[in-house]
Amino acid sequence: MTRMEARTFVRELIVYNLFFRGIDVVNKKKLAGLSTFALVMLITGAIDSIRNLPATAFFGSSLIFFFLFSAVVFLIPVALVSAELSSRFTEQGGIFHWIRAGIGEKTAFLAIWLQWINTMVWFPTILSFLVGTATYFIDPTLVQNKLYLISIILATFWLLTWMNLKGLHFSAKFSSFCAVAGMLIPMALIVILAVIWFALGKPLQVHFTVTEMLPSLKHADNWVSLTAIMTAFLGMELATVHIKGVANPQKTFPKALFFSVIIILTTMIFASLAIAIVLPKDQINLVNGVMQAFTHFFEIYHLGWLVPVITVMLLLGTLGSTVSWVISPAKGLLHAAQLGYLPRFFTKENERGVASRILIAQAVLVSFVCLAFLLMPSVNGSYWLLTALSTQLYVLMYVLMFFAAICLKYKLAKQAQVFTIPGGKAGMWLACLLGLGGCGITLFVGFIPPSGIDVGGIMHYEIVFSSALVAMVAPVGLFYLYRAKFSLSRALHLPLEPAPDMDTASVNLL
Repeated sequence: MTRMEARTFVRELIVYNLFFRGIDVVNKKKLAGLSTFALVMLITGAIDSIRNLPATAFFGSSLIFFFLFSAVVFLIPVALVSAELSSRFTEQGGIFHWIRAGIGEKTAFLAIWLQWINTMVWFPTILSFLVGTATYFIDPTLVQNKLYLISIILATFWLLTWMNLKGLHFSAKFSSFCAVAGMLIPMALIVILAVIWFALGKPLQVHFTVTEMLPSLKHADNWVSLTAIMTAFLGMELATVHIKGVANPQKTFPKALFFSVIIILTTMIFASLAIAIVLPKDQINLVNGVMQAFTHFFEIYHLGWLVPVITVMLLLGTLGSTVSWVISPAKGLLHAAQLGYLPRFFTKENERGVASRILIAQAVLVSFVCLAFLLMPSVNGSYWLLTALSTQLYVLMYVLMFFAAICLKYKLAKQAQVFTIPGGKAGMWLACLLGLGGCGITLFVGFIPPSGIDVGGIMHYEIVFSSALVAMVAPVGLFYLYRAKFSLSRALHLPLEPAPDMDTASVNLL
């Protein structure tokens, strides 16, 4: 990364903030030229969600250690592997094509299913944050009303589904605007408010001593915070499915991932601490903890008139991050459907190239998943259950990605590429082993609920959690059987819903 490239990126950031250019959903020429900045906003908007802050602030000053630890064993390895693979595959990008080329088609379908089904579990959590924030316009106590949460979540998600049916370029621009106005600015503001709080000598709810910042790793409960932090880092590879819509992807993607890692790590650590220092641990609400902190700051500083302003900004940020997640996994699942793993019905694309029927199907599924809020005795308990379940599913996908990356390093050793992980094969092994280690720890601690959240008892939590995990993964077996039946019908020349052929570029990946 040269100094000139960094200056160019900063100039583009400033210009984009001052002159946001509006929405053009049908201009194909613009679609083919997503810039470094647009990709950074797409990635950070999807990952660097302000809604994750209460869950990480819940663990006090020890979150600094776990953020840095998670960056080393997960965020940086995922970014490095994604950067190398995106520069290697310039015709078709994303998890499905990487794992298909590295390990095989069946494993690739499992991976894309895990990525897709994880989002079905994750959507209710991000949208519950949106609804919890919106209650500050009406009555903040409504956040504890489960029926209110479910009804507003469903209405919002169906609206976002309609927006994504308008096409990628609409979503990319909307996400970029929302990432700046609703994520970066509020995060910067809450950090500034916390710095002023600290400078004025106000009481702190956490202590920055060595003992507090370096927790005892012998206690399993201390590792539970890893689930919340890893959740905040999921999705680094998502934007790579749009590789055909990016100008000079071999250089643009690695640069975008580099900037994204810096932004995500910096904002998440400082913004989480901003909440932790002002709110006692037992008063942090996982759904609307961000608004709790802002409201407290504004009351002390006599800035109450800013509450509705920051509320609107947070709503924009949440909408922007959700837009990115609605469309990207659906596009990856479409590729699998085109290979015959799903009925031909799901291969339908609308005039803007969007997998419309998959988007509708996932909206229906999310509607059912929202009922999970009725399975736990508290809103915090339901929120944590869905967060942990979503993380487990996604981390399983990353395990497959790391194995595929190692295989591809040897399979395509002679293929030229713009970006490669420093150290060659040894560098790839180190990055993947670190990533696999982080994934293994996260999978283990995901079965342990945090002690400060009412989940109805450990036994109740683990039964619900394990049952949900099996229910989310089990359908893959049925789709394998469907694919086998489809392959057999083709061999026997029977007309069983033949899936359209993949394009030549996809076949070349095998």
